[in-house]
Amino acid sequence: MNGELLIERLIAYAKAFLHLQACDEIYTRNLLLSKFGLFAPYDGNAETSDVYEMRVPDALYAEICAFARERGLCDAGEEARFAAGIFGLLTPPPSEVNRAFYAIKAEKGAQCACDYLYGLSVRNGYIQKTAIEKNLVWTYDDGQNTLEITVNLSKPEKNNKDIAKLLTAPQSKRYPACALCKENEGFEGQGAQAPRQNIRTVKTILGGEPWFVQYSPYAYYDEHCIAISEAHTPMNVNDSTVEKVLDFVDAFPNYFIGSNASLPIIGGSILNHEHFQGGRHEMPMHRAEFDVLYEEPAFPDVRAGILDWYNSAFQLESENRASVAALAKRLIAAWKKFDSPACNVLSHSGDTPHNSCSPIARKVGGKYVVTLIFRNNRADEQFPDGIFHVHPRYHNIKSEGIGLIEAMGLFILPGRLKAQLEEITDIVAGAPYDASAPEENTHPLYLHRGMIKDLLQEGTAANREAAHERVISYVNRVCAGILDCTAVFKRDETGRRGFDEFLRGCGFQRT
Repeated sequence: MNGELLIERLIAYAKAFLHLQACDEIYTRNLLLSKFGLFAPYDGNAETSDVYEMRVPDALYAEICAFARERGLCDAGEEARFAAGIFGLLTPPPSEVNRAFYAIKAEKGAQCACDYLYGLSVRNGYIQKTAIEKNLVWTYDDGQNTLEITVNLSKPEKNNKDIAKLLTAPQSKRYPACALCKENEGFEGQGAQAPRQNIRTVKTILGGEPWFVQYSPYAYYDEHCIAISEAHTPMNVNDSTVEKVLDFVDAFPNYFIGSNASLPIIGGSILNHEHFQGGRHEMPMHRAEFDVLYEEPAFPDVRAGILDWYNSAFQLESENRASVAALAKRLIAAWKKFDSPACNVLSHSGDTPHNSCSPIARKVGGKYVVTLIFRNNRADEQFPDGIFHVHPRYHNIKSEGIGLIEAMGLFILPGRLKAQLEEITDIVAGAPYDASAPEENTHPLYLHRGMIKDLLQEGTAANREAAHERVISYVNRVCAGILDCTAVFKRDETGRRGFDEFLRGCGFQRT
């Protein structure tokens, strides 16, 4: 492979898409020559015209990996890490990215500034656009609400027990301390640690503390961003959380933002570093209407109520930030101590807390909108993985904890389902099937034996298309059922009384 020509193609790409300035061209070319073990640039007019048509840098990544293998520029299997380093070199440094971001924001607004950072993150390969586009995506309309369902082909399933260990694990001298730490910016990575030479972040202040904003490399929705504390401190939902999410939407009114609950099972996958998730996407829960309206007489400027939604969500709306903040803080504090034995909600077992919530903030027009999803992570003999967790009958579809994103109605199902659902579709369409085979736990469809039995009770489908519809319909119902599992106040008379009791204790009354 002609490394000198590859360098010219990379220079052309960086000038076109990564803001490489003319005065830095020779300097950058020489850095690339050094990285590639070469001593002189391409001689002649390099053919680079195809570069300007590239939507993503995948082809150039592949060329770098091939050249690195050919020349032995990195250890076998480390080619992608080497390529990320090359694109990190071609990307403007953090100081320039921050300068440009805030200059654009001041002149053209937050969305234009985000367009700059997001575009840079796609063009330098940090956001894995091609991988994301391979995910399976569909929607489910149950007549009242619509869920968005994805089978994520790049995200491994995580174990709830492993996630819980992060909170109590001794803090070693691992560098960076976790995958979210600010020290990841420019880090080469090693072993299981992903390379981060090409990540770029922008600094911000939330709650008077230094934070930064970046995009997720395997985005689950439009412009999926992560706001991260510069301090490596555990997740915690309290009064300061409310101020931080409101500070965020003041700075980025184009995005929603939300915090995962801060306890295992009901929280996110990283509980040892405070962070929020947000983005441009309108989540299914954001489209939910009020089911029951409430008021707090001391705050007549706030519209409030229980949402017509699967899990237990209460929403506050007002143009007055202070009013929304005061009520959200009151609800969060009260929820941490609230017990409702009739609803199976106990706030503590001894000194162990079980109640937490996910606050989500948006700006809609001139209004602040804060939604609180109430959660509880208690377990018992019947549900050892969690009473308000995914129940065992649904584990074949998803067994991970339901965090912020899925609680708002966007499901991220494991990649294993792609092949498994195809095989189940074949069976429902009439492919030969030995019903006793999946009873062996080594069988690839062992997890799905109950699902297959249920689907075949209707007999085989008329054709494969009908079989596919039946399988997807099953998955849709499971996803809705999972969200019902997470509701601390079920949508029945007992749940309604429990929710009303909690809200009345916080000073609210039904309108």
